[in-house]
Amino acid sequence: MISDAIRAKLHAKHDVSPKDVSECFENRTGSFLEDDREEHRTDPPTRWFIARNHRNRLLKVCFVVRDRVIFLRTCYPPNAAEIAIYQAYGSPS
Repeated sequence: MISDAIRAKLHAKHDVSPKDVSECFENRTGSFLEDDREEHRTDPPTRWFIARNHRNRLLKVCFVVRDRVIFLRTCYPPNAAEIAIYQAYGSPS
């Protein structure tokens, strides 16, 4: 589920569409990681992963799961530190 506010932010700030997010979920090969940084903690916890959409654009997808429904928090091109973390802890071995 993507709220109208998140949808607008994704488009305006990151040039990401709901289709891009969906494609990343389809193309994901690694694990979901949990964002445990103090300033980013949520209840339920925010999970994230990095994957490519069908046009080969690498994106970081952040979401929460509430009552078995996925709620998107954000999606954007990952920085080098995020890529390194995901390669170390989230990528398939």
